[in-house]
Amino acid sequence: MKPPNAEHIDRDMIKMEVNLDDIPGEWLGYVMDCLFEAGANDVFYTPIYMKKNRPGVLLQLLCPVGAAPEMERILFRETTTLGVRYYPLTVHRLEREFKQVETPWGPVTVKYGLIEGKVVQRAPEYEECRTIAEKFSVPLKEVYEKVWKSWP
Repeated sequence: MKPPNAEHIDRDMIKMEVNLDDIPGEWLGYVMDCLFEAGANDVFYTPIYMKKNRPGVLLQLLCPVGAAPEMERILFRETTTLGVRYYPLTVHRLEREFKQVETPWGPVTVKYGLIEGKVVQRAPEYEECRTIAEKFSVPLKEVYEKVWKSWP
């Protein structure tokens, strides 16, 4: 479920995390995909050192409280963890608008973040830029440059 585009505070969010020191790296991308498909808002990894100076990975995710049981099932089923930590979380989300800008290769959606009606953030939609770069064999940075020159 996508959040509304109006500025708002999500008070019923949770951060979940696990330390992993005995998981093949190839599994991590798969786990991330599973978590996103199940409703995670964000999933990220950080390299860490664990007891006995073993290198590992800290997997963290953000999700609505209601999605936590499914996230936990995925973490236990798809990783080597024996425990999951939970933290309550509040997220302040900016108002969002989506507008199309024209490039020499076609339109690209730009996401704008607003506070009190004023744009404070803006970013091209990565997947659209990537598709253009691949389709027209142009560097991704060139696509971004054209988008940046096109926005108001």
